[in-house]
Amino acid sequence: MSPKANQSSEPEKTPAAAPKADAAPKTSPASPAAAPPAAAPKAAAAASKPRAASPGGTDVRLSSKVEQRYHERSGRQLMYAPTEKIPIIEVSNFPALGRLTALRFLEWVQQNPNGVVSLPTGKTPEYFIKWTQHFLDTWNDAGTQAELTEAGLDVSTKPNLSNLRFVQIDEFYPIDPNQQNSFFYYVNKHYIRGFGLDPKNALLINPAEIGIPEGMTLDTVFPGGKVDLGLRHRVPTTALERIQYEVILAVDQFCSEYEARIREWGGIGFFLGGIGPDGHIGFNARGSDLESPTRLTLTNYETEAAAAGDLGGIEVSRNRPVITIGLGTITFKRDAVVLVFAAGEAKGGVVADAIQNTKNVRYPASALQGLPNARFYLTHGATVRLTERIIEDIEKAPELSPAELDKRVINLCLKLNKRLDDLREEDAKECRIVTAALKKSGLKLKDVAATTKAGLLRKIESGLDNPKNQTLLHTGPHHDDIMLGYMNYILHTVRRPSNKNYFTVLTSGFTAVTSSFLATILEDLKMLTDRREYLEERNKGALRIDTENTAARAEEVYGFLDGIAARNEMEMKRWQCRRMLHSLMVVYEDEDIENIRDRIDELLNYLRTVYPGKKDIKIVQTLKGMQREFEEELIWGYIGTRPEDVFHGRLGFYTGDIFTRQPSQDRDVKPVLKMLTDIKPDIVTLAFDPEGTGPDTHYKVMQVLHEALIQYAAKTKKKPEVWGYRNVWHRFHPADANALVPMSLNSMAIMEHSFLNCFGSQKHASFPSFEYDGPFCHQAQLVFVDQYRMLRTCLGREFFEHSENPRLRAARGFVYLRKMALDEFSGNARALAEITEAV
Repeated sequence: MSPKANQSSEPEKTPAAAPKADAAPKTSPASPAAAPPAAAPKAAAAASKPRAASPGGTDVRLSSKVEQRYHERSGRQLMYAPTEKIPIIEVSNFPALGRLTALRFLEWVQQNPNGVVSLPTGKTPEYFIKWTQHFLDTWNDAGTQAELTEAGLDVSTKPNLSNLRFVQIDEFYPIDPNQQNSFFYYVNKHYIRGFGLDPKNALLINPAEIGIPEGMTLDTVFPGGKVDLGLRHRVPTTALERIQYEVILAVDQFCSEYEARIREWGGIGFFLGGIGPDGHIGFNARGSDLESPTRLTLTNYETEAAAAGDLGGIEVSRNRPVITIGLGTITFKRDAVVLVFAAGEAKGGVVADAIQNTKNVRYPASALQGLPNARFYLTHGATVRLTERIIEDIEKAPELSPAELDKRVINLCLKLNKRLDDLREEDAKECRIVTAALKKSGLKLKDVAATTKAGLLRKIESGLDNPKNQTLLHTGPHHDDIMLGYMNYILHTVRRPSNKNYFTVLTSGFTAVTSSFLATILEDLKMLTDRREYLEERNKGALRIDTENTAARAEEVYGFLDGIAARNEMEMKRWQCRRMLHSLMVVYEDEDIENIRDRIDELLNYLRTVYPGKKDIKIVQTLKGMQREFEEELIWGYIGTRPEDVFHGRLGFYTGDIFTRQPSQDRDVKPVLKMLTDIKPDIVTLAFDPEGTGPDTHYKVMQVLHEALIQYAAKTKKKPEVWGYRNVWHRFHPADANALVPMSLNSMAIMEHSFLNCFGSQKHASFPSFEYDGPFCHQAQLVFVDQYRMLRTCLGREFFEHSENPRLRAARGFVYLRKMALDEFSGNARALAEITEAV
């Protein structure tokens, strides 16, 4: 198939959704439609600044009025040359990033109604899509007209997107284009239909139409989705391999023609894309030629891990080829508007690599350097590793906080591999950031180092201090977050009989369970019921669904744990299957085992035929969630917690959709408030992540907890202490934590053994981190070890090896926590809401 217009059948067009949230708690975002327009920049200033001056004598012309407005509002230089090599527009928060990109896109369309555009897929474009649709749908409303005028757009002419020519950036290969997790499906839904583009003017990637012989499908040509690109260079040895060879060559020809068509169009005039965990743009992974064309290629582990959620697991995404336009495709039109947008501290490293390093295949986005209209649109969080901006923030701050000084001096220790005690004044010259911080503070390096050391010692003492006579409510967004965050500390809190420990996970977590894992349990259950297992237990009432029967549910937990202790896989399987049997009875409201066997057959047929990554039907979502809940009871039963002290939140905002709902008062906050009222905790723990790439599950759960805690405090006049933790997704800097908890090899062994035995659905790491190819318990251990290394560098190995405290001598890892009074946490939560939600 040559690249041509989208020839798929056109589903009925539905109106684009306005960017609004359903009824939300006070800390949730308001509808963008209702958001007040941002403060207008001075017209005179806008008129007098056609260029944005940068240090080093480099000027960058800003022909875009939208960019002029946002640049002036940011208070930044556009580019701090020579350190920065690509201009940056900086905004405060994730939705504002979406609004900026939408306004710049619509401005460009007004000027280029027949232009060529290439737009991104995934979760990052959520607010770009919603804001664009909002502006188009409400173009003639007075409020929208005022906002557009303030941003510099010509409101007399509504942009007509139907004449644009569209280029799909990339696609997995092979993938059925009708699957909802294909990018072909995504761009048709959100851009072709959502933006009203003409499908006849779209270059799309439909793998099902590229070289597949008549009578065959992608599945029959590439069984299991496995493609051996080595066939390009060797002789096929079977009839199927000969067909595969011909199809691969057909895809290569398609890519060549796709590239040629883009160049015939004059190149891409407006490109918008995110940046991946390895710095990839499109699917141009680290190591890609900076002049690469459209091609069928393999990616790398980081990209495969990031794609695992879309494709249904790393088992599916591993070694999965992709079709992608190249870096040379993106940069072919030298005056193109090429925008890369990123939000959150997690993106800071790859952003800094692309902007501060010279062009290099290690940093794919560095290919944009030198393009006059290339820009990075970033939230403030995404700039955290940009040297000149850090220095400017230090210089402009009224005063530096102790934590800021600690951070800079600790970083210097790590850079020089020196103890705090060994730092000398001349060492500050090794780091411009440290020099700026010392100058701002008016302090000597040795004095700051001494203060930082004393602070670290206090934090370690706090980490060694175990609570007594306290009621602790440990909360998590997902079912492994708590144990991956600070399980070794929990081991100490539960060993004090005077403490009461309760655990709750506030989402059902069904997206973390693969269909193949659930199918395995159902197959085991069917085998056991073939042998008439569980009939006696059912007759005795252990499987009744009209009562909670906590004793029977606890029996399943303790029976499974007995199986772990005895190394008896069959015993573990038996209790696992009994819990699944009860879950099926609850879901189907039927205690008849024969009827349930029929339901198992139905479910197995569904699980065997559904494509990986598809959003599951409600019943399957519920069963997967109940499996995760059983695993959570196991992990805390492992250390002595009663199953009835483990609560399952199932907050309603968690739906498995690519663009999720916002939390609401009635649906999400009220049940958490009731739990707080019933438990009356002295301490509440929570995942305390920094600004991420938009409002994600961790963030939303934290804001629900915040709202419930504020209401609980107002109602009871009691203010629980809040302990923030982080794990493999985000990490505290030692300067930002205030309790540093030593972790021994024994604690690491407990964490690993309990994780691998209790979290059956996570044992094989189907949805791993891009930073580590393996189960999360192993990655968490490496995080704890690295955190110990940081402290060992700052304090010296002797501090630990010669300590009077055996826990410090045994330390081989450290957990970092942040203990906060409720008022302090509330201030942090509200500040985070402002940079994550407010527009």
